[in-house]
Amino acid sequence: MTQALAIAAGGALGALLRYWMSGGIGAWLGRGFPYGTLAVNVLGCLLMGLLYVLLVERMSLGPLWRAGLLVGVLGGFTTFSAFSIETFSLMEQGAVLKAGMNIAASVSASLGATWIGVIAGRQL
Repeated sequence: MTQALAIAAGGALGALLRYWMSGGIGAWLGRGFPYGTLAVNVLGCLLMGLLYVLLVERMSLGPLWRAGLLVGVLGGFTTFSAFSIETFSLMEQGAVLKAGMNIAASVSASLGATWIGVIAGRQL
């Protein structure tokens, strides 16, 4: 039960951070493309790779903290469902090229960011 509470608390924090960051980026760059969701997901993947190495491989962080930070905070911060509905909406609007760009950018940048995070964590 304690682990579930750590995940719930972390998830609430991650969701708030996503809301603020995604909204801020959307206001800054415009709403014609899902920049906010893309940025949140890429940053979340970078942090997941980095923190996994630092907190799990290096520091052997306990399962409660690991669950709260990695599953809770980063799970609440990143969002595949928003990516999916925004991409679907672009396709429905006939913006197939933008939808394809969002898919390609999200997948490649997120995987690349995870890789960079892991490499950075192992170099520290």
